[in-house]
This record gives sequence, C-alpha cells and structure tokens, in this order.
Amino acid sequence: MDCDTFYDETSIAILPMGLCYPGRDAKGGDLSLRPECAPLWHPRLLPLFPRVELTLLVGAYAQRHYLADRRRKTLSETVAAWSDYGPAVMPLPHPSWRNTGWLKKNLWFEATLVPGLQKRVRALTA
Repeated sequence: MDCDTFYDETSIAILPMGLCYPGRDAKGGDLSLRPECAPLWHPRLLPLFPRVELTLLVGAYAQRHYLADRRRKTLSETVAAWSDYGPAVMPLPHPSWRNTGWLKKNLWFEATLVPGLQKRVRALTA
C-alpha cells in the first residue's frame, strides 16, 4: 500500500484499544492499557466508520476484546489460526522491537500470514 492510500482517512482508520498513553513501567515498557477505554469508547466510535471491510486485531489486548472466547490459548496460536477468523478479521502480533524473537521463532508469519494480508489489502484497495 502506498503512502497516499495509507493516509487517506476515507479509506483507512486506526482505532487504538487504549485511546490514551498509559505511561511506562519500571522496565521501560508501556504500562497495561486502562481496562475501561475500549468498552467505553469503541461502541461510540465504531458507528462512525460506515464500511469496515477489514479489521486488524493488533496484539493480545485487541484479540482478547474482539475475539473473546474465539481466540486460542496463546497469541501465537491465535495469530497462526488467522485464516479461521474470516476475511474481515485478521489477528496480528503487536509490532514492537520486543517481538523480534517471536518473529524469528515463527517463520510462518512472514511466509504465510503476511502474503495473505497483502493479498487481502490489495483486493480492498484496488
């Protein structure tokens, strides 16, 4: 996807789970998301997006919230089962330098899921 498409607010939306920065922990990572944010704001904001055709559930918080009992035992298992969630939902790991090890251990991610995501995005943006 090119930059013009990515930044076209009529086509692409990013809705964070937290809607606020929770601060940092003693180890330098982010604190956990505030649990009231998504339940409070997502029902109010989602109706403003009239034609959602693909939802990327990025990270464990999003997967826990939106997949609930449909998610697998671990984030890795949930992401590996990405094709089970249909064409409108795709679970992904959170993009972070801390996930470098995860990506090295889960080579199927770049070999299988990424091409599947690219194909789906191309179809939606064509």
